[in-house]
Amino acid sequence: MSQIPPTGDPQVDELALYDFDLPRELIAQEPPLHRTDARMMVIDRSSGSIQHASIRDLPSYMRAGDAIVVNDSRVIPARLVGFREKTKGRWEGLFLREENGLGQLLSKTRGSLQPGERILLRDPEGRESQGLRVVSTTDDGNVLFVPDPKLPWLELLEQSGRIPLPPYIRDGQMTEQDRERYQTVYARSPGSVAAPTAGLHLTEDLLQKIRQAGVALVSVTLHVGLGTFRPVSAKRLDDHKMHSEYAQIAANVVRRLQASKSEGGRILAVGTTSVRTLESAALQGNGSLIEWAGQTDLFIRPGFRFQAVDRLLTNFHLPRSTLLVLVSSLAGRELMLEAYRKAVEERYRFFSYGDCMLIL
Repeated sequence: MSQIPPTGDPQVDELALYDFDLPRELIAQEPPLHRTDARMMVIDRSSGSIQHASIRDLPSYMRAGDAIVVNDSRVIPARLVGFREKTKGRWEGLFLREENGLGQLLSKTRGSLQPGERILLRDPEGRESQGLRVVSTTDDGNVLFVPDPKLPWLELLEQSGRIPLPPYIRDGQMTEQDRERYQTVYARSPGSVAAPTAGLHLTEDLLQKIRQAGVALVSVTLHVGLGTFRPVSAKRLDDHKMHSEYAQIAANVVRRLQASKSEGGRILAVGTTSVRTLESAALQGNGSLIEWAGQTDLFIRPGFRFQAVDRLLTNFHLPRSTLLVLVSSLAGRELMLEAYRKAVEERYRFFSYGDCMLIL
């Protein structure tokens, strides 16, 4: 899937326009005691107002006939640690995807890996567990491996892998608590290397209250990939290329959302991954939401016309990130930067384990 055409507008296209000062101590290092302890900033686009609430208040901002869309992708234990059999040098890898039995990994070690070379993995308890053999290197510098001895990749990751926390959380070092708290309660489809974090605040009880209010709850899937870990290096947004990620939306979900729209309901996307899935499907349908599955590299930035999403629940994002650009495209750059300024002033918690924002 191609990205949207360039905006050509220097007033919104410079990455430096999506920056703000963030004190390091506001980056949440641990999840809240309870998922529903998160604060929720409420942004009203029509009035420009900024209010403060709790995620527990989310049902009060919805009405019968609305629909809420979540991303049911499950984080896989994609971080692998081991050593090179030949040199005994430390090796670390991040599993990205599988194709025809070959796993593509972001690989980190001293020197270059050679075809045929073997890596010995260690499981989270430090025990030697499984081998990988180098096949080749991709054009973008990643490495293709095959399990040695042969083993399905998901089974290998469950046996030997670690949950790949973002580097801003304890330098990526996982604790036992993260196995449960860095997953949404509705995670079903394994494939992400990072959590769709806006959904981390939702519990079964909160979702049940939303359903009881007459709101439809539906799922899409987008497997969060490498782009989550790579910062934007281009100075202009038009020069940035998104990594593609697999996404899908089922026919029954499309029918339910179309019914909600026809009855005057609003569609609330939980997280930017849900937004990108819905809007990718709408682009494929020339403006109409359709059943769809495939790779998307959609970069939502100013000039994009939203065709599926009315509202968004999202976490607070990194400065100069594609996610901050996305939410600014929905709410307006000036209003969004004012909201972020207030979030810093009010000591909101940022990023994956932080607080959230509801854009109306």
